[in-house]
Amino acid sequence: MLKSMTAFASAQGAKGAYSWSWEVRSVNGKGLDLRLRVPDWVPGLEQALKETVSGALDRGNVTLNLKMSREDGAGRIGVNAQMLDDALTALDAVEAAAMVKGLSLAPATAADILSVRGVMEAGSMEEDTDALRAVLLKDVAPVLEAFLAMRSSEGAQLAEVLSGQIDEIERLTGAASQVLDTRRDDMEAGFRDALSRVLDGVGNSDGARVAQEVALLAVKADVTEEIDRLRAHVIAARDLIVAGSPVGRKLDFLAQEFNREANTLCSKSQHTELTQIGLALKTVIDQMREQVQNVE
Repeated sequence: MLKSMTAFASAQGAKGAYSWSWEVRSVNGKGLDLRLRVPDWVPGLEQALKETVSGALDRGNVTLNLKMSREDGAGRIGVNAQMLDDALTALDAVEAAAMVKGLSLAPATAADILSVRGVMEAGSMEEDTDALRAVLLKDVAPVLEAFLAMRSSEGAQLAEVLSGQIDEIERLTGAASQVLDTRRDDMEAGFRDALSRVLDGVGNSDGARVAQEVALLAVKADVTEEIDRLRAHVIAARDLIVAGSPVGRKLDFLAQEFNREANTLCSKSQHTELTQIGLALKTVIDQMREQVQNVE
């Protein structure tokens, strides 16, 4: 099954005091370009997510966003024992120095001590980041599954479109083959006419020479190989679609080969009907190349 490189998925989750939202999106890319925007205070999360996502994809510019928040008041307010001890020691030192100088200080209250920077700690809720990371890695699985499902769904539609375009290329290739006999007769008559006029102008017209020149021109204008290669490319393209992703690069190369043969067909044509078929081929092939850019 073909897969598209364009997709999007989002979801929300929560655990305890934490809530979060996921977004995964991707667009076309020559290779796999993975960009993650996740909280850096959960150790190992980014690397684990990168391994999970990259293991499921082959191509595309992929962005994964994880936004996290914690409920207000979820943390506890507590006393830093070391800072409290340091504050009390400092207070004793200040009072002793004041007494030496004969100064009398007002007694310090508990509020005064607690107001010393660092004595009180806010948000000191115990956090098990290992457990949180495990929850997040489990929670991303359905988001990634939805994302991949969209790529597959888009890919199925691409396969249908591409199959139709390949069918049209095959039809036009068959039409080109059918006009070859008529083209051969028309071109031979035209060649003979032109060569006869030239040879008549110089005198001593040689029938054998005319036949030889006509044959040479016919060989140069032959498009049988181009038509055969177009048919071979049609078979190869269908095989790739059936094989499924990742075949985007191969299909892109094949589209270039289709275009090369169509260009040669037009340049050698020298026949109105065949030229029209060649131009129609180029139009379909260009449309095919646009679609192929979306295939993983």
